Amino acid sequence: MSSSPKEFAGRPDPVDELGSDVLADVLDTMRLSTVMYGRFELSAPWGIQFCERPVARMLLLARGSARLEVEGMEGAVTLSAGDLAVLPHGGAHTIRDAEGSPLLVLGQGECKAARGVGPIRFGGDGERTTMVSGAFRFGAAPRALLFERLPSLVHIASDDPALAPSLASTAQLLIAESASSSPGASVVMSRLADILLVQALRAHIATRPCREHGLCALSDPHVRKALSLIHERLAAPWTVESLASAVALSRSGFAARFTELVGTPPLEYLARWRMTKAAQLLRESDVPLSELATTIGYQSEASFNRAFKRWDGRAPGTYRREHRRRGPVAVDAAASAER
Repeated sequence: MSSSPKEFAGRPDPVDELGSDVLADVLDTMRLSTVMYGRFELSAPWGIQFCERPVARMLLLARGSARLEVEGMEGAVTLSAGDLAVLPHGGAHTIRDAEGSPLLVLGQGECKAARGVGPIRFGGDGERTTMVSGAFRFGAAPRALLFERLPSLVHIASDDPALAPSLASTAQLLIAESASSSPGASVVMSRLADILLVQALRAHIATRPCREHGLCALSDPHVRKALSLIHERLAAPWTVESLASAVALSRSGFAARFTELVGTPPLEYLARWRMTKAAQLLRESDVPLSELATTIGYQSEASFNRAFKRWDGRAPGTYRREHRRRGPVAVDAAASAER
């Protein structure tokens, strides 16, 4: 997914100055793709149960109100018109007009049938609610650490005064397109959903306190600059001292701040991101192992081989052969679980 263009005016933030967009790099490495289920037009009483799937989910309420219950979370969240809910890790969840309303269980067959056939309508004869739903699949790579640490639910309330107007505009465009019968509507919806996901993650970063591990670390200028340096210059011989110096903090202060906000020490994060990028290159390119090792910061192929085997349990060559042998068919088969 490409990053959005820079503003024409205004001083760029430290990430822009470095030329590295950590969020874009994370999403690109995870090979994000979008599946839109479409538009639900519901009349009370109604309820939908979404089963466990290895995908991120998105629910955008266009009209009315709803009660969202996520497995593993205490209580329910009330959604109002214009609210966006993103479930980064998927998981079973239910959404309904009120507590106790009967549930329709949506499995993969129902989701497959739902797309491309117009709005899905069901429920009673009470108050109406309209919702747009979709999912985000990820490729074969393990989920990036910053994404992995996101909460079970990212709730973006439409009345939050801190939200950028562009998020509400994108949400309205997606809602309008979900009701369109024009050619290519499903493609437009998927692209808008991609944009909406990035905007939702931006809002989560900007409006949440730094107590949460993961992407919220990007709201701290020092940690954001360190992460940007790591992502932009992956092969550099980084140490805690050199990263601390680059962000103008003491070694101990930087190490504590980074660990608190990211959820892991700086060099552990660096090692994991190097392995994540190595796995991507192994799957998607024919770069020789010696060159790949240098690209991600290892001085020898042997040291890279040892590090990768500790991380994945397989040697790099074995990992590459197994993924090449399975090829796109395996990826498509895994993805089709949500179709």
